[in-house]
Formats: sequence, structure tokens, C-alpha cells
Amino acid sequence: MTDQLATTVENDRPLDKEDLRRLIADVLDVETDEVSDQAHFADDLDVDSLMALEIAVRLEKAYGVKVAETEMAAITTLDGTYGLLERKLQGTA
Repeated sequence: MTDQLATTVENDRPLDKEDLRRLIADVLDVETDEVSDQAHFADDLDVDSLMALEIAVRLEKAYGVKVAETEMAAITTLDGTYGLLERKLQGTA
């Protein structure tokens, strides 16, 4: 799988893992290199429930998707978040 999908969002910006990494790092106020693909948000980056909600809100705004409460469990790593967005943008989530 490539880091960039042909699927685009409303502003014609493709889903890009590095853009997503920067968005999450910005919300968490950490350096982008701290948000590795497998870093667990809660265990490794000290994300609490309020920060997780902020990530979800920023994802909704940036990518034009709706993140349901039941989908919040997928937002625990960069890879998990990317996978969720990929499915939502392709219409399979």
C-alpha cells in the first residue's frame, strides 16, 4: 500500500500519511518524529480521552469524514488512523 491514495477529499487533497502525521503531532504538541507508525497514542504519547477527541475532530474537519464513537478505537496509532481514513474515503467504512 502506498502512503498516498488516489482517493481525495473535498479540497482535492489526497490522503497522505505524512500530512496525517503532522496533523496528529500538531494536536499532541509533539515533534512529528515522535508520531511513528506504530507509536500507541495513549501508551507512548500520553494521549488522554480529550486529546483523542480533538484528533477525531481535526480528522473530520481536514478530511471531510465523520468519526463515530465506535470508530474511535481505531485511532490508537498512526497506522490505525490512516487505515480508518482510507476506508472512510473509499466508502468502505
